[in-house]
Amino acid sequence: MTAIAQRPCSAVETADVTPVRVAEAELSVLGVPGQINLDYAATAPCLKAAADAVTALLPWYGSVHRGAGALSQRCTLEYERARQTVGDFVGARESDHVVFTRNTTDALNLLAHALPAGTTVITYAGEHHANLLPWPNAVRLPVPGSPDAAVRYLAAALAEVRRGNADGEVLVAVTGASNVTGELWPVAQLALIAHRFNARVVLDAAQLAPHVPVDVSTLDVDYVALSGHKLYAPFGAGVLVGRGDWLDTARPYLAGGGATSGVGDATHDVRWTTGPARHEAGTPNLLGAVALAAVCATLEAADRYALHAEEQRLLAKLRAGLAELPDVAELRTFDADAARIGVVSFAVRGRDSAEIAQRLAREHHIGVRDGLFCAHPLARRLLGEASVRAGWDGVPATALRASIGIGTTDSDVDTFLGALRAVV
Repeated sequence: MTAIAQRPCSAVETADVTPVRVAEAELSVLGVPGQINLDYAATAPCLKAAADAVTALLPWYGSVHRGAGALSQRCTLEYERARQTVGDFVGARESDHVVFTRNTTDALNLLAHALPAGTTVITYAGEHHANLLPWPNAVRLPVPGSPDAAVRYLAAALAEVRRGNADGEVLVAVTGASNVTGELWPVAQLALIAHRFNARVVLDAAQLAPHVPVDVSTLDVDYVALSGHKLYAPFGAGVLVGRGDWLDTARPYLAGGGATSGVGDATHDVRWTTGPARHEAGTPNLLGAVALAAVCATLEAADRYALHAEEQRLLAKLRAGLAELPDVAELRTFDADAARIGVVSFAVRGRDSAEIAQRLAREHHIGVRDGLFCAHPLARRLLGEASVRAGWDGVPATALRASIGIGTTDSDVDTFLGALRAVV
């Protein structure tokens, strides 16, 4: 995995870590006084640096590309600077394309659209719907019980695919961190196996990127997709970064202005451009790109090891507190001490998760997520497994999820645990 993920702190190791103060102005997040946000995995709060970057650009707000006016020239410059900054943030290679999208779902659907005909896609049943649904007729591997099992499953599947299709295109689609459990996946090892079988890898980094550095070269993945709204940036911007050959030969994801180098009088007489513009037709989301770039630049300048250590300390406290509550069971795919980011899902015996979430919000001003977290096959399986481990007679239909990040405090965690104890 990434440099951080190669040496994660377990719950035991982080229990005695001295808190790292990360409240510097450039790392502060916006919020509403009196409200506790523990729903970062769905949408993280806006980093102040992102809001400041948007505020600074708003007086200059104008059309991007092809405009001769000063406003248009300034906006075009800022948009392309944002592309470079976001590419640098994920370690984009010189030949990689950095395509702005709406979010991770949009980015992965773009790649699915660009697949050469006959491409075999391999993914896991434990993926978020964004990395489960776009791939037609995919080979879906079982949910592994450990990172090692994930590698074994992929090696066996690739060997089988290559026996029947020695030279066809193959794409492996995998998450970096589960949005249900927070567990880290062995991306570097999976990429190594995939490339041995001449397959490509796309990394769903929606949950990973806000918590640990992501570098496409270090991980040796071919594509990476992420969302700005999970990375402390607003305005619905995401990105697909990766190899340009499939993208440059596919019909544009959106047909329209900006994607063409020329249009003749006949409707079929169209010359599509190459590069990111091929899949960015229409007026782009300038403010979203600039906000996302501001977050990337701020995180690049921060001590991400310190941020990670602080998050792991709070995560250990959160998990320990949940473990002490009666009739509460944590959902997990791997062992209890597996490396993970600040995401915890859990079920409460005999209780409706939606009712608990509503009471936490209404009575205690705490926001958490309830449901199956857009990963229905995985969440249902893990609810069943958690019920068996806890010795429950029945299986809850849905779960609750608490997720943390920059801006989360000890007081937030303590207040949540106290409120949950009162509710359940």
